[in-house]
Amino acid sequence: MSGQQALLGLVLALMVFSVALELRAADFQRVAAAPRAVVVGLVPQFVLLPLATWLATLALSLPPSVEAAMILVAACPGGSLSNVITHFGGGNTALSVSLSAVASVLALFLTPFNFTWMVAANPTTAGWLQQLQIDPSGIWWNLLVLLAVPMALGLLVRHRYPALADRWQKPLGNASLFALFAFIAAGLVQQRALLDVHLLPQLALVVAHNALGLTLGGLFARACGLPARDVRAVTIEAGMQNSGLALGIIAVQFHADLGMVVIASLWGIWHIVSGLTLALWWRRQDARLTH
Repeated sequence: MSGQQALLGLVLALMVFSVALELRAADFQRVAAAPRAVVVGLVPQFVLLPLATWLATLALSLPPSVEAAMILVAACPGGSLSNVITHFGGGNTALSVSLSAVASVLALFLTPFNFTWMVAANPTTAGWLQQLQIDPSGIWWNLLVLLAVPMALGLLVRHRYPALADRWQKPLGNASLFALFAFIAAGLVQQRALLDVHLLPQLALVVAHNALGLTLGGLFARACGLPARDVRAVTIEAGMQNSGLALGIIAVQFHADLGMVVIASLWGIWHIVSGLTLALWWRRQDARLTH
């Protein structure tokens, strides 16, 4: 492993550690009070969207790096920004926070598992990984170490030293995100000649992929009979994947491959736009009902 890869691995571990510092016992205690809603919210994230994405990559003829990025984003859990968007849109914020907490822990195993089987079961991405001399099983173990160790340490600090966790969480989270995006920005500047109008197809792909996640979350929650505020929370959680985590994994495991970076970066921008748009639409609906 090069010095740059080691530094990027440290940045990713710091990101995961800062997320764990934010998790409180109450986030998991709420799950016991409403386990059905949490299970319903997890299914779109870890089953429906990954499976639908894998099928889409089989049907579409896309560059292997693009397909791999789509698979990786779909395998990642929802990000913490989803809690803010859910609250703004009048959804069940407590359910959103609980879903984020449980998904963060499950992602230690399910993100590597989903990514590994999906890229291995797709001939295009499997062949690409062989060309790069990357073993999918090696990715599984590397991701497990990069995610599990800092997550366990963060949860331990939160449990033993809650005041310290409160003091560290925000600055560590901001610092790790800044460092990660600085690495990515430097790579994009180096490849800036390739970043032009040709990004429009990738943007259209990201928009469609994100819409798929939001739609699957909303439809599944409604089909399971959840109340409207819970449906909103599940919809946002299913459509706002942690693109920061995906970018970190791409930087460490795939040497910041440009095709993968572009897809994950566009997702990170677009899911904020789509999430806010959906939240504003819900707020307008609520305003009409109150008048």
